[in-house]
Amino acid sequence: MICSEPDKHGSGITSTGINRTRKRHLSTQLSEFQNATVGATVGVIEVLVLQPFNYCKNMLQQGMPIEMNPAKMYRGVASNAVNMGGCTMIQFAVGGALKGALHTDKSKPMSKSQEMGAGLGAGMVSAMWGTPLELIMIQQQRKGGSTPQTLKNMVSGSHLTRGFLGCAIREGLWCVGYMSIPPIIRREFRSAKPDIFDTDDKARIPASLLGGAFACYLTQPVDTIKTCMQGDVERKTYKNFVDTGKVIYREVGFTGFYRGATFRYGRMVCAVFMMDKLASVIGPAMYPAAFA
Repeated sequence: MICSEPDKHGSGITSTGINRTRKRHLSTQLSEFQNATVGATVGVIEVLVLQPFNYCKNMLQQGMPIEMNPAKMYRGVASNAVNMGGCTMIQFAVGGALKGALHTDKSKPMSKSQEMGAGLGAGMVSAMWGTPLELIMIQQQRKGGSTPQTLKNMVSGSHLTRGFLGCAIREGLWCVGYMSIPPIIRREFRSAKPDIFDTDDKARIPASLLGGAFACYLTQPVDTIKTCMQGDVERKTYKNFVDTGKVIYREVGFTGFYRGATFRYGRMVCAVFMMDKLASVIGPAMYPAAFA
């Protein structure tokens, strides 16, 4: 039986309304394993489409020239796909578990602090997976070489954890930007302007722009520090996290922390939209029984 409890627009909840609500709260509808597989699929698709943005951002952050050669732009794409698939899998699984733990009163929607806390925790946990894989990608982008050989070099040099702090901060805030902020903004827009934003897809575009801006510009300085550290594993110029920040500021000034931000923001807006949309489509497609 369909419940007749009024929704936020004052009407009875229809089966379509229930379905939309379920899609908006995708991670709470699925088990941790199901969330993980959806996250991995979404993450890999995003990387394969947007890898050139990543390459351009990384080169600019390190003060290196961009070469418009697809073979070079897609260097490290395999490790980056494993990175994003694994990180997004972890973020969806941990984020879903945290949302379930924090959202104790199921009769009420999650609060903004609960949404953002789940995203922050999920992102920081995922950095343990992402740091070494991102290191391998950046080394391949700078020097070429195969993934197995680059991995061997990083292991033998004890470099695999280089840049972890920057990665953890960035992933935590990035996860908030794509996992927590878009649903909050979509709800606010649909509540404030139901005549304009009468569907999730209409509210998804401004939510993606705002979520991407938050995730990009707040985290760009730590991402630049991390990228410079991972590009210079020999520590010729950049030592630890704090020292790298000092070197960048001394050489370029504050604007040095925002090198490559345009490419990063472009990628993030596309990624936030893609991942938000793909999650709402792929989840029900992979696990229809959870939404029946």
